[in-house]
Amino acid sequence: MAKTKTAYICSSCGANYAKMMGKCFSCGEFNTIHEETVTKSKAGTYNLSELEGVVTPIKNVDAIELARIKAPGTELNRVLGGGIVPGSVILLGGEPGIGKSTLLLQSALRMNKRVLYVSGEESLNQIKMRADRIGITNEECLLLNETCVEGIIQHLKSTKPSFVIIDSIQTMFSKYLESTPGTISQIRETSALLINYAKKNEVPIILVGHITKEGQLAGPKLLEHMVDTVLQFEGETQHSYRILRTLKNRFGSSLELGIYEMTSEGMREVDNPSEILINQRSENLSGVGVVASLEGNRSLLIETQALVSAAVYGNPQRNTNGYDIKRLNMLLAVLEKRCGYKLSQQDVFVNIAGGLKVSDPATDLGIAASIVSSFENLALPNKMVFAGEIGLSGEVRGVNRIDQRLKEAEKLGFKEFILSDQLDIKQKEYKIKLHRVGNIIQVFNLLFG
Repeated sequence: MAKTKTAYICSSCGANYAKMMGKCFSCGEFNTIHEETVTKSKAGTYNLSELEGVVTPIKNVDAIELARIKAPGTELNRVLGGGIVPGSVILLGGEPGIGKSTLLLQSALRMNKRVLYVSGEESLNQIKMRADRIGITNEECLLLNETCVEGIIQHLKSTKPSFVIIDSIQTMFSKYLESTPGTISQIRETSALLINYAKKNEVPIILVGHITKEGQLAGPKLLEHMVDTVLQFEGETQHSYRILRTLKNRFGSSLELGIYEMTSEGMREVDNPSEILINQRSENLSGVGVVASLEGNRSLLIETQALVSAAVYGNPQRNTNGYDIKRLNMLLAVLEKRCGYKLSQQDVFVNIAGGLKVSDPATDLGIAASIVSSFENLALPNKMVFAGEIGLSGEVRGVNRIDQRLKEAEKLGFKEFILSDQLDIKQKEYKIKLHRVGNIIQVFNLLFG
């Protein structure tokens, strides 16, 4: 006879309570505890490892390097650290409609291995329509429309695929739990069963995860700790570019990212994003500059746009797109205090071209130069790149991996580069002309005289 009970579970950390609480004392979050009805029979209990543990000295353990499964294309392999590790479990999250299912179906159709695509959200006809739009056929790509995790595992044992895609983990449920799909207990139970199968059979599994309105992966935080890799697929739905970021990776760097472009035929890999992000740059217009940003381990040249105009209404506006508003307020305060630009009564708008979101402090110098360029209505030099962090005293601080940024600027034909004088860079090693500055006053004297 199954036992039925009511549990109060924290959606952030998965902690259980006997009654409703306003604050989770395990993780410290507020309003994350929800009531769930949990029913579990003895038949549904399992152990993640049915093998008995043996204490083994580390020197007696053989280090076996498993051959990675190469994903189609270069971007996904780059993000995963060189390919998919057999037996690994990957969690892919992103906004609705951002292209998660399209990316995974496209990868499944291009792989030269047997792939099982399990969908709990779309019918087989809908998946077939998307596959026809992508224009790729693969007889080894198997489709399954199932949401019961026990049934999925039975199909996995019979078909023996080399790669599995679960779309999505929030739609899966275990028949031994009475709670509805998407609840914390169901996500935790179904994920544990799938991870157990992946580890025992060395079959990699990708789990598609929904995200909350705050941008966090839905479900217990425990899920991100259970999986081997956490990927975030992000971008603006109004723009065609998408970024695949690594938030966690047990088998590679967590700083890598891949860039895609959404087209009518699926996701297209962007090999050289710098050329695309600045190829539509307007010449001889004020408020437009180019910064050498570092996204993960990848150097990108990004166009920054600023517009400064007199405030028509009482309170001046401060709006940004792709840039931190708090960082902008700090830069405006530094420009007014250290350089004397009266920006307190000006509307200031900052935009990062291409719909990207940047957080690299090296973009400070380019943003500040674009703001002053718009304020003075003087265009910045067309073939100039900026890279530097601005401190509260107005100093230009050095940034890391400056050589990588310089090589990217040289490759795209830029002639001048403004950077901090704190960096030990020799002019003879580069063809591009280097301008060393110590503070932003020197920058504006160089640009505007």
